[in-house]
Amino acid sequence: MNIDHLRRSLKDRWLDYYQENRAWISRLSIWVSCEGNRRPSSSFILGVLSIEEPRLTEMLPLIVDLSNHPDRIVVALGLNFDPEQELNQKHLKAERPKYLPASSATEAPTKPRRPAEMDETCEGRSRKSPQ
Repeated sequence: MNIDHLRRSLKDRWLDYYQENRAWISRLSIWVSCEGNRRPSSSFILGVLSIEEPRLTEMLPLIVDLSNHPDRIVVALGLNFDPEQELNQKHLKAERPKYLPASSATEAPTKPRRPAEMDETCEGRSRKSPQ
């Protein structure tokens, strides 16, 4: 099992769950500050994810044997973040326009080519052997 993939999956599932239920989660008295990050309590996050992510349920017995401290488990799983800030950043990234990279100023100007010439310059593998 790829742990980085699991962490990304857990983060995505947690953010999806939080976004769908933020109206009532934000009003619960479960908010803590851990290592400078405001987030719901570790027990709440782990409880939600034990339902949302079946692979975590399989791993929790081993994880708890290694550390039974919920805050340490949440930090190790990469979930120690403010979900509101994370959703805002995700939203901003989605809205940011994507631009093509700027061309280098040192590139020599080229004369425009006709479409047929451009097609003929296509490089790739040919079925024919090179001559």
